[in-house]
Amino acid sequence: MTNLGKSGTYRLGDRTVKRLGYGAMQLAGKGVFGPPRDHDAAIAVLREAVESGVDHIDTSDFYGPHVTNRLIREALHPYPDDLVIVTKIGARRGHDGSWLPAFSPAELKSAVEDNLRHLGLDVMEVVNLRIMIDTDRPGGGAHGPAEGSIETPLAVLADLQRQGLVRHIGLSNATPAQVAEGRGIAEIVCVQNHYNLAHRDDDALIDELARDGIAYVPFFPLGGFTPLQSGTLDAVAKRLGFTPMQVALAWLLRRSPNILLIPGTSSVAHLRENIAAAEIELPADAIEELDGIGKAAA
Repeated sequence: MTNLGKSGTYRLGDRTVKRLGYGAMQLAGKGVFGPPRDHDAAIAVLREAVESGVDHIDTSDFYGPHVTNRLIREALHPYPDDLVIVTKIGARRGHDGSWLPAFSPAELKSAVEDNLRHLGLDVMEVVNLRIMIDTDRPGGGAHGPAEGSIETPLAVLADLQRQGLVRHIGLSNATPAQVAEGRGIAEIVCVQNHYNLAHRDDDALIDELARDGIAYVPFFPLGGFTPLQSGTLDAVAKRLGFTPMQVALAWLLRRSPNILLIPGTSSVAHLRENIAAAEIELPADAIEELDGIGKAAA
């Protein structure tokens, strides 16, 4: 079995988790909408992840909607004591599968309650506020965040924390300014943004959070690459004998000790490949070549 602990651990709230976790988004149907294509395969992936040592699962009740949380409960409840389940709120799904903002106090409270009910939990360990401002889908157009104040919705989440429904608060799809604003309102234990070899806008933010002991959780490890950048990654991966995804994950693990990974898949075979990335040690020449992908994009 792969040694997930080889890549180290990091603090997430008042818990310590292995740095390679699992993201449940891909367990839902096409477009993260509706049931999975293969229900039994989805259950198998979740069980394999935990059996392999994964102790950090990222989900949301708007995946499906409600699909991934119900699958997690079916597969894993009662949960292992060391399992940390992280969710996000701030969006809802239209009947056509569209992504819509859900930032009103009533919507945010209902979202937390829905996550608790569908997961079978009394309190959420970490809830990320997914920021959707001036956009009709998570990610602000393609994947990037949109600027604007988050004081009102974050205050609602902080109140739910005081009520005991949420232990810790994080931010998702946030700009550095929003992270700074958020940290002035509540203790922020993690930031979940788009970041990878080619998409390096958060370099300074990652280093700032690392200095303060705050986890950074990148999503889309292969998202936003140009054909040239993909070609470079493919060439390095082929030379090393790994998949491009494995190399991209290994680079992220090396990038900063506060980075926690949540690669998602609906395949047990791909899950095993992703988990194996925790054991990859990239040689210096490969690191230099991979670093060049981000520099070329700057």
